[in-house]
Amino acid sequence: MALQPDDVLDARGLHCPLPLLKAKQALAGLDVGEVLHVKATDPGSWKDFETFTDQSDVELMSREEAGDEYHYWIRKGAASP
Repeated sequence: MALQPDDVLDARGLHCPLPLLKAKQALAGLDVGEVLHVKATDPGSWKDFETFTDQSDVELMSREEAGDEYHYWIRKGAASP
């Protein structure tokens, strides 16, 4: 992945809804336009992050599944937490 994140959140080993909750906390510490890379192992995170980004002012720039890990690159929007 060529995207350069401003912060990385390692949520591997955490179960739903913790990866999403921790991502929201991490986004709160970023400036508008900055990118958070989330690493997770919970299969439910795939749908959680899709729903979150569809219903909020953040952009799911990219996501990929690599073995038993899920990676998300999320750009903070103007009205984000």
